Amino acid sequence: MDGTGSNSTYQAITVTPASPTLGAEISNIDLTRPLSDIELAEIKRAFTEHCVLFFRDQHISFEDHVRLGEYFGPIGSHVGTNTNSKLTDDPRVRKFHFDENSPTVSGHVWHTDQSCAEFPPLGSILYNQIIPPNGGGDTMFASMYAAYEGLSDRMQNYLEGLTAWHDGVPTFGPGTPNATHPVIVKHPVSGRKLIYVNRGFTKRINEVSSTESEGILRFLWDHCVLPEYCHRFRWEPHSIAFWDNRCAQHRATNDYLPNVRSGYRVQIEGVVGPVAA
Repeated sequence: MDGTGSNSTYQAITVTPASPTLGAEISNIDLTRPLSDIELAEIKRAFTEHCVLFFRDQHISFEDHVRLGEYFGPIGSHVGTNTNSKLTDDPRVRKFHFDENSPTVSGHVWHTDQSCAEFPPLGSILYNQIIPPNGGGDTMFASMYAAYEGLSDRMQNYLEGLTAWHDGVPTFGPGTPNATHPVIVKHPVSGRKLIYVNRGFTKRINEVSSTESEGILRFLWDHCVLPEYCHRFRWEPHSIAFWDNRCAQHRATNDYLPNVRSGYRVQIEGVVGPVAA
């Protein structure tokens, strides 16, 4: 499938593509109860096809939130200590709350979550209960499949075999890990190639000079988030965004303070590092 899969082949859920490159809104489903086998199979298929799934009007509990994540893998924890999220009564769920007392919002630079880890998260599920009253607080997503496919053959060939260093200390503080990953990887499920560098964590391409590394990274950072590869998700109360951290970058839009945006997130552990092309 090319990311715009036909909804007619889904039997249990409704899948409405959000853009030609990534994202789909999922309806005809109730996440406050366990999923049937066919619902789960179709959710997993939509996740692979569309990279990011959106759900509306889902009044979920912590248990519901965690259950959805655990269908895909173990619930993980954040790699850093300096983070804008807060623990809740359930250690598997973190609260993301921003208001007039917040100096900024987290994640407002394009990134994939914690690519500085040896095994970055498979995905994240963000549930926002409260959104700004007059709009704002949207989340932007970008397809790294589309970004790779938008490169020339010569640039694709040049990047094959290169690796890049990702460092979390500037974002999350001392003690945060760093890791080296291939620049071009294959998604472990879809098998599609994608670009795996991001402005938030990638600091250097290892096999070239610092000057060449800086030039190539700046080009890739800008290229990966061209408008034609992106989708802007507009939140409504009790909406959910579930993104595949392996093939989609995202950024929060810092345009709503001092209004409140508040919700919860669970993170699904990665079990393998990015797969080399």
